[in-house]
Amino acid sequence: MPDGLATLGRWTADRARSLPERVAIDDRGVVVTYRELDARAERLADAFRTHGYAIGDRVVTLTGNSADQVVLFFACAKAGLVLVPLSWRLSPRELAEQLEIAEPALLLVEDEFASLARATLERVAALRVPVAPLGAHGIEQRMPHPAGPARLARARRDVADDDPLLIVFTSGTTSRAKGAVLTHANCFWTNLSLSKTIGVTTDDVVLAVMPQFHVGGWNIQPLLAWWTGATVVLERTFDPGRVLHLIQERRITTMMGVPANYLFLAQHPDFRATDLSSLGHAVVGGAPMPPALLRTWHARGVSLTQGYGLTEASPNVLCLPDDEARHRVGSAGVPYAHVDVAVADAVTGELLDGEAEGELLVRGPGVFAGYFRDPEATAEALRGGWLHTGDLVRRDADGYFTIVDRLKDLYISGGEGVAPAEVEAVLMGHPAVADVAVVGVPDERWGEAGSAWVVLRPGAITDAAELAEFARRSLAGYKVPRDVHFIDEIPRSTAAKALRRVLAERAARLAEVERASADAATASAGTAREVPR
Repeated sequence: MPDGLATLGRWTADRARSLPERVAIDDRGVVVTYRELDARAERLADAFRTHGYAIGDRVVTLTGNSADQVVLFFACAKAGLVLVPLSWRLSPRELAEQLEIAEPALLLVEDEFASLARATLERVAALRVPVAPLGAHGIEQRMPHPAGPARLARARRDVADDDPLLIVFTSGTTSRAKGAVLTHANCFWTNLSLSKTIGVTTDDVVLAVMPQFHVGGWNIQPLLAWWTGATVVLERTFDPGRVLHLIQERRITTMMGVPANYLFLAQHPDFRATDLSSLGHAVVGGAPMPPALLRTWHARGVSLTQGYGLTEASPNVLCLPDDEARHRVGSAGVPYAHVDVAVADAVTGELLDGEAEGELLVRGPGVFAGYFRDPEATAEALRGGWLHTGDLVRRDADGYFTIVDRLKDLYISGGEGVAPAEVEAVLMGHPAVADVAVVGVPDERWGEAGSAWVVLRPGAITDAAELAEFARRSLAGYKVPRDVHFIDEIPRSTAAKALRRVLAERAARLAEVERASADAATASAGTAREVPR
């Protein structure tokens, strides 16, 4: 394929010619047609070039989901700039760390987050980042010149397929955040792969609730919708009641969410009464869908395509269409088109054939270019020509994959490896459990043991002993959590993933309190209850 054909700046121009009056974006009732989207993106791209921005310059944003950011995305694509959307949910310290990594030429801030931006910039005053508002009237009329040393006139060139388009910071649930560089080609190929399994047509109305500071906010449905000429109903944040209202009112045909999203929707009091007849299909990512929740949505007539991905793969890797999800419950499916995968022994790194359990490796044109200015982390992730995901998978005789857990989340109890996700799936089957997360905690006898953190359904009554006995019916004794804690809400990342490290830290603090109490009492009174194995 000739260079430049995979660049995404072409997409709005193509749609503006073929579907000029089709609604591209419905942003809280304010609509933008494809003609308007392309015209605004072209004007902004021209302004960037005129003010001295060059291919590869980073434009950082601090904004909620908005049509303005979509315009900015395509303007960056046309001008060869790199969009770096930061999470407004982070603290000034965390945002400052990401700004230092990105070294942006420009920071665009939505008014709602102006105070957060000021607090962040106070921590990185040496960067001298020019700041401009990102608002409904556009920035081309008051655009500052880019940050950095005085720039010499540079010969312009066309945007290339391997030019960076996005830098998406990983969630940092297990380590310091890193900026994953996604090129035009990465985004082109991952959307082409997605289209082979999850077709989106000009007649579709796509509900986009995933935050645009995550790769899923772009590459799981929205960009494919704008490529094909569909309408995207863009939401600022995920609110279960409003989502149910929008599905019925806007006649949403497809959407994407993580299992927690579908759980909260199913638990909402309006779920049973909402007309879901237009929603023929939905996409699930981020984690396996619990069987009971899968059945709940099937009972409402909604087909579900489950999948697995990660930021570094742009993100689409594995998929399981709805017709297979019904008899392969828990599976993440097989690779998307244009994606190769392998299973490696988690200790030796040896590639395993046939039925196997080990680390999932990925390669293909959707695999990222690396971590921005972090060659060591890039080399660690991209070893031997494969992306090492850090996820433990099981491949069956038919070539279908099941995600067991994050390798870093596994804990060893009495010499046996335990996957928290497996324990969580069992506990979610209890009628009183609304949400749960399991972490490994130190144990004097077994090395590590499980600690379950449970959110109960409203009005439900149970206790630790009952839940342990329930788990024992389906799990080996060493997998049954040693203790159970009841909390109001599972702490989650901005990608709705359980923050196990936060729970592990809380468990450690509780253990310290218990030890202090034991020291003040008799030794026998301080003996912990053990779950029989």
